[in-house]
Amino acid sequence: MIVLDVNILLYAYDAASPHHAVAASWLERTVSSGELVGLPWQTITAFLRISTNPRAMSRRLLPEEAVETVSEWLHQPNIRILEPTGDHWTVLSRMILEGQTSGPLVTDAGLAAITIEYGGVLQTTDRDFARFPGLRWTNPLA
Repeated sequence: MIVLDVNILLYAYDAASPHHAVAASWLERTVSSGELVGLPWQTITAFLRISTNPRAMSRRLLPEEAVETVSEWLHQPNIRILEPTGDHWTVLSRMILEGQTSGPLVTDAGLAAITIEYGGVLQTTDRDFARFPGLRWTNPLA
């Protein structure tokens, strides 16, 4: 299963980003491939929060646009919302301690934990994820 970090989605929807064309193309191919794609709630809410912030995007999305975009993703037959499993605390606490994580990186630890719980591969441009033991991740834009 492919698990998406928010940065891939933001690049795909921000036409001013230098990564826009590659990210948009990669996302379109991935979503239409039929391969399972996981969207953790952290990714969804981060997309909604950042894409509607005029300071974060060259052209922010209106809340209605952002919600419609997420709805379109969730209507795809191969997209799954990923929620913490019964093992989440065990995996999350291990990511925090072994990844020497604090502050804002705790959110990354949560995303790493969910990816591990589902046996997925996280797609991100954020190299901070290298700190989490057992996490499989790649940068699809590299």
